[in-house]
Amino acid sequence: MPERGCEFVIETDRLSKRFGRKLALRELTLRVPRGGIHALVGSNGAGKSTLFRVLLGLLPADGGTSRVLGVDSRRLDPATRGRVGLVHEEHTLPGWMSAGELRRMQRGLYPRWDETCFDEVIGHFQVDARQRVGQLSRGERAGLNLALALAQSPELLILDEPTLGLDVVARQAFLESLLFLGAQEGRTIVYCSHQMDEVERVADDLIVLERGELASLTSPEELCRRITCWVADALPPVLAPGEVPGLLQSRTIGGQQHLVVLDSDDALAARLTALGGRHVERLPLSFDRAINAYLTRDHAAPVAIADPVATTPSAGGAR
Repeated sequence: MPERGCEFVIETDRLSKRFGRKLALRELTLRVPRGGIHALVGSNGAGKSTLFRVLLGLLPADGGTSRVLGVDSRRLDPATRGRVGLVHEEHTLPGWMSAGELRRMQRGLYPRWDETCFDEVIGHFQVDARQRVGQLSRGERAGLNLALALAQSPELLILDEPTLGLDVVARQAFLESLLFLGAQEGRTIVYCSHQMDEVERVADDLIVLERGELASLTSPEELCRRITCWVADALPPVLAPGEVPGLLQSRTIGGQQHLVVLDSDDALAARLTALGGRHVERLPLSFDRAINAYLTRDHAAPVAIADPVATTPSAGGAR
């Protein structure tokens, strides 16, 4: 039976999934607490979509366990599925139905249907109820999909690349709706995106997957605090492993070495000077560049952002 009082909306324990020789999920242990917006990020092939499919019972796991809203993913009953909303990048809806017909159909399927919520969200996208889905733009379909998912009053909303391919106006409308929803008590949003500006804006917690494993659990603000950029003249173009502790990325730009480093302090300036660097300076680093530097670092010398503990750092909060 569903456990409405469970502390975590998502729980995995040593969860594994293999496709042929590729291990998409590697004994993943993760617990996502109830409430707030939790961003799931990682490079292509990190296991994000596979995780969602296993959680929702669409794929069988090859090892370990997973639970959604306290229920084993292999035994999700209709009542529990009704408490989970899903919006993915394809925004697949029946093209022959009108927006109004879809709303009436969904309203009859979900006893907790919230008409006010539907109207609030769809209002951001100016969708005419008489329009057929096949006539809607990609942004309008995204808005309709989000409104349908939210009006069922889900406790957990999973968004898998929902703004992919949307123009600037549609993306803005989607994010405004998302922030409105994240402020509602009792609702948990798990948001997967490659758009780091979106993640930085909406996320309370940041979950980084890498090669099917949990690499980090932190907040966007904490990640930006711990990953810094240093610039110096006259450094060797290639640094030996270990010469700069925590080095994630090294680039030569305009004759200067730009080093992105994890967990450095002012002592790094003296180390770079000892290596031959001149005019050593610490520069501000954007969230987008910080997460990119971590995800694209040299994996021959792995660096952990944080100990891969099983629980996210906070239960999130309204933004």
